[in-house]
Amino acid sequence: MTAAQSVSATIDPHRAVRLWLLLVAALVFAMVVVGGATRLTDSGLSITEWRPVTGTLPPLTHAQWLAEFAKYQASSQYDLVNRGMSLADFQFIFWWEWAHRLLGRVIGAAMLLPWLFFLMRGRLDRRLAAVTFGIGLMIGFQGLVGWLMVASGLNPGMVAVAPLKLMFHLTLACLIFATLVWVALGLKPARDRGPVSTRLRCGGLAVLVLIVVQIMLGALVAGNDAGMRFNDWPLMDGALVPPLGQLFDKPSTLEAFVDSLALTQFNHRLGAYVLFALALWHMLAARGSGFAKSATVLFGLITAQAIIGITTLVLVVPLWAGLLHQAFAVLVLGHAVGHAHGLVRARRLPENPSAPAAAMAPMGRAA
Repeated sequence: MTAAQSVSATIDPHRAVRLWLLLVAALVFAMVVVGGATRLTDSGLSITEWRPVTGTLPPLTHAQWLAEFAKYQASSQYDLVNRGMSLADFQFIFWWEWAHRLLGRVIGAAMLLPWLFFLMRGRLDRRLAAVTFGIGLMIGFQGLVGWLMVASGLNPGMVAVAPLKLMFHLTLACLIFATLVWVALGLKPARDRGPVSTRLRCGGLAVLVLIVVQIMLGALVAGNDAGMRFNDWPLMDGALVPPLGQLFDKPSTLEAFVDSLALTQFNHRLGAYVLFALALWHMLAARGSGFAKSATVLFGLITAQAIIGITTLVLVVPLWAGLLHQAFAVLVLGHAVGHAHGLVRARRLPENPSAPAAAMAPMGRAA
């Protein structure tokens, strides 16, 4: 090791581990985008079996393609929605689902193999090894959740996956992404941007939590194809608030919150309004602090996402707009994670001006 490399390692000893975690986060981001394309092209049920190892290889011969097509033809989605589709049409949706599953395998390998390497080289202390191992378990569990979601759409009479399971699948992917970014940032040398108040810190965390909730509500909209209805804004079918009979058009209130086209979209709209207002308040509250620029960028991203969402709705969810809306949501989440992490890591501003100076001491490294 050269003298320059030695100094660099001393200043930032976790650089390699941090880059590894950020690379896996980038792969998870790509996975969410490909998953969105799989959903928007109705490709998710094209592969009717879960074969974690042998399923890596796609059909290679015409006979194998016909056999795979025959399995899909036995599904309700083919019988009720795609009856008469050609082999070429089937191959189009098959490749989307296959790519989605292949990327999941790549993410698993990208998490496991470097983890073993860093562990053997002593680059992971006990705590970091446990945390990253836990993330690996989350990624493995996500594969199982994905299959359970697909299986829900393969039940007799079903032509799409269950919205609740789609919500869980997307939310878990976003939580994995957020955790990877959070831990990676915790390995970065601290940057002092000045002290922050408890109110500002809690505001940043509240925005982060509400972004996750809004993603969950959006997943219910996607799972019900609710974006294909009520395509006016700011009204819904000409009303600011749809009639209660339209919102709660299911046998039970719980079912309405999960399966009603009107209520799932209305809740997603309300969530967007609350998130916009909270982000605006947080930006104004951050003025004069070292986090003013970051809070302003966060508000700008949330505003841009709202505009993308409205455009997607009014245009009745074209593929490009739906993908952009889903991908941009993860980008907003990533910035919110970084912003909240910085606030949690920052020195605390004493609530009482007479508080001892020790309260102003820099915090230690936080994962």
